[in-house]
Amino acid sequence: MSQPPEHARDPIGWTVLVTLIFAILCAIRLTIPSKPFFDEIHYLPAARAMLELSHPMNIEHPPLGKELIALGIALFGDDPLGWRIMSAAFGTLAVFAGTRALWFASGSRFASIAFGVLLVTGFPLLVQARIAMLDIFMAGFSMLAMWMCAAAVREPEKARWRLAIGGAALGCAMASKWNAVPLATLPGLAFLLLRIRDARWQFLTARRGAPIGGMTLAEAGLWLGLVPLATYAACYWPFLLFERDSIGPFGLWHLHERMLALQEQLLKPHTYQSVWYQWVGDWRAIWYLYEQVDGAQRGVLMLGNPLTMILGLPAVAWCGWAGLFRRRMDALAVFFGYAASLGLWIVAAKNVQFYYHYMLASCFLLAALALALDELRRQGRAWLSWLVLAAAALLFVHFWPILSAAPLDGPRAFTYWMWLDSWR
Repeated sequence: MSQPPEHARDPIGWTVLVTLIFAILCAIRLTIPSKPFFDEIHYLPAARAMLELSHPMNIEHPPLGKELIALGIALFGDDPLGWRIMSAAFGTLAVFAGTRALWFASGSRFASIAFGVLLVTGFPLLVQARIAMLDIFMAGFSMLAMWMCAAAVREPEKARWRLAIGGAALGCAMASKWNAVPLATLPGLAFLLLRIRDARWQFLTARRGAPIGGMTLAEAGLWLGLVPLATYAACYWPFLLFERDSIGPFGLWHLHERMLALQEQLLKPHTYQSVWYQWVGDWRAIWYLYEQVDGAQRGVLMLGNPLTMILGLPAVAWCGWAGLFRRRMDALAVFFGYAASLGLWIVAAKNVQFYYHYMLASCFLLAALALALDELRRQGRAWLSWLVLAAAALLFVHFWPILSAAPLDGPRAFTYWMWLDSWR
């Protein structure tokens, strides 16, 4: 009893290494194709309009992602590097922040490092980090918020400034894409429920109790409620300055009515549209690109790693069980993160949906798999955990050419990777 308790060392070095590997992978052929592809045709004109402050475009989505694409164009030029550099930066942020979030949530070096490896080799995050779309900004800010919230619970003496950053990140995630709204409600709701559990009828004024001692519910409401909303609203500043179709200081409500109507409009069927249970089963892919471009036949496939996306499903179920019956708060948080991110698309009034809407949920799925692999290691089955990570990496290498627009042998080369007809 005289010996100090053992504490796992912070895996910050491994986190930096894994993040650097992801950044390098993003950089390879980042400027190929040299023309806009897939949904870049929508977001690049909107970003240019932001730069010129001429008029709002693509108003069915919040503005921050388009503002960040515009920033990349302003810094690096209106060319493929400028279009995609900010996506690569926020994908890299998502890997680093997500890995740090799981470290502070679980205290496990292995789970944290494994999560980084799974994010790098999982496919969706990398593909989205190489294209000028909005989802990667939402993911980067969401992972930053989860990191700050988990660290605030682990180190309550630093909670105030961490929650301030976390709240701002939640606002930025929502201002990038509305997909983040269900997830953004979870930190504040968790604080409320845990404080009610510990403080009972004194929950409104108590400073003691989970999740952060010394902080009242009112202060938590400031950081996790008012700050996200204020940050979200502030991201609409270009709408005050547009030459045409600008809004006044009190026009935000009516703008959101228009945005909501556009989100719920009936769209024409799309070749690659899919629904949530197809995403969960990893059986409906999207070809972002497949054509002769930049001197070769090239392809970019939006798909999940066939191994980890399937193994992650029982891992999510295990996280729910471990959270409820073993009081594993890290597992429970991951379970609810997945449920909130996916649940939106089960009930959303949007008739045309795509696999990339699953990207944020897939990050939590891979976090669940990392925790499950760590549990196997603790039970003496480390060989199985390492085998899963190695197999995930090998599959990533196998699919790399059609994740990264590498030169292919010819128009029929894609058939080599088409395990399922639904991937075609």
